[in-house]
Amino acid sequence: MGAGLADAAIPEAFLRHLIETGALPASELADFTAACRSPLRRALRVNTLKITPQTFAARAAARGWQLTQIPWCADGFWLQRAADDSEALGNFIAHLQGLVYIQEASSMLPVAALMDGIGAPARVLDMAAAPGSKTTQLAAEMGNRGLIVANELSGSRVKGLYSNLQRCGISNTCLTHFDGRSFGDYAGEAFDAILLDAPCSGEGTVRKDPDALRDWDPVRIAELADLQEQLMRSAFHALKPGGRLVYSTCTLNREENQAVCQRLLDAFPEHLAVDSLEALFEGADRALTDEGYLHLLPHQFDSEGFFVARFRKTGSVPAPEKTSRQGRFPFQPVPGKDARALLDYLRTRFRFDGEELRSRLWQRDQDFWLFPDGIDSLLGRLRFDRIGVKVATRHGRQWRLHHEFAMAFGDQFEKSRVDLDAGQATAFCQGRDLEAPAADPGKGEVLLWFRDAPLGLGKHLGSRVKNSLPRALVCDRPAVMET
Repeated sequence: MGAGLADAAIPEAFLRHLIETGALPASELADFTAACRSPLRRALRVNTLKITPQTFAARAAARGWQLTQIPWCADGFWLQRAADDSEALGNFIAHLQGLVYIQEASSMLPVAALMDGIGAPARVLDMAAAPGSKTTQLAAEMGNRGLIVANELSGSRVKGLYSNLQRCGISNTCLTHFDGRSFGDYAGEAFDAILLDAPCSGEGTVRKDPDALRDWDPVRIAELADLQEQLMRSAFHALKPGGRLVYSTCTLNREENQAVCQRLLDAFPEHLAVDSLEALFEGADRALTDEGYLHLLPHQFDSEGFFVARFRKTGSVPAPEKTSRQGRFPFQPVPGKDARALLDYLRTRFRFDGEELRSRLWQRDQDFWLFPDGIDSLLGRLRFDRIGVKVATRHGRQWRLHHEFAMAFGDQFEKSRVDLDAGQATAFCQGRDLEAPAADPGKGEVLLWFRDAPLGLGKHLGSRVKNSLPRALVCDRPAVMET
């Protein structure tokens, strides 16, 4: 059990180090330590793939929630609730539907920096993606178009990453499970944009974790800085000429921030340039470094501490590319007659026109998948844990849709949709079957809809609707926001 915020461990050696290295002005020491010992404001981001910020704001106001715009994210808000409104945000059906993502405000900065004025990048790498806050933000910014390769080294965190992508209706993402230092070797100059939210010492997270600084150790910082430099070199080699690289950490020391950036600039002085973040948002000058990076201290915007730098690759520096042994690729493009059968089912049962998906349908045994655009040239170069979304499984002449496809495309279903009231939606999220709807959609699969977005799939059996919600997504205490 961690210490309370008022007793948060802030070692004198840590404070002295920040001041001596110029990471913290001595005149701001009192404000800094006071902020570190004060509660962190709750924040969330509206998933614009499913709902507009205006619609969500109206519903939040009906519940008595106060939303304050986050300066660097048009879809991000600080949230203030009444003292007696203690329901966990993760239990709200709006969260389970993927309408919102619970995300600390400063962690929205890296994607804002990467996507600012970039247009529509065709291929993006999120090099350290779990738990998925930045990947889902990227997908929303890209309108679920193009391709995101979301990588995570920790196998235990890949499952949670996938779950968040599924919940938020993300369809343009592939998951990989690599050491990020491999991308420069196996995917040289393959990406238009790269986000490296690097593993770090986490000094800026003390408001969330009072023990974050308890074992502060300069030796560990030096080790992390070496790892970060290696990851940065890999990202540089994986980036196309003209592409954009954003490096970020949730730590405060210069060794893991400015110094790591300088090492990369020193290594490629003629092929890399700093892209200043001075105009990223109104007030950015308060956190701007001399180099053009952003170094947010907790007291400046009442947030976690964070560091963000943006670079532009100005020329090609080919790295010796390695060939990995991929083994047999278990997918194949769906034959024409099978694609027609699947699309006919979607059209007949749900009045969903999926013709534009035809060229991206792939098959593995009896499972049918939708791959993102732009994946073809990476097949054989990288090994993927999961590609795109699973559409359906074929059982003889019958089809069974998958939850992730319904969450990503259900808003386009015009038939066999069952609108739920609050009580029914609550029961569904608890994994319970439902009574048959008054308006008979006919026996078979149905899309269950609640207010603004899909909630999941069920099977209408005549007397009841059988619940098809994946067991991992069942919630014991689902809560409903007012209309």
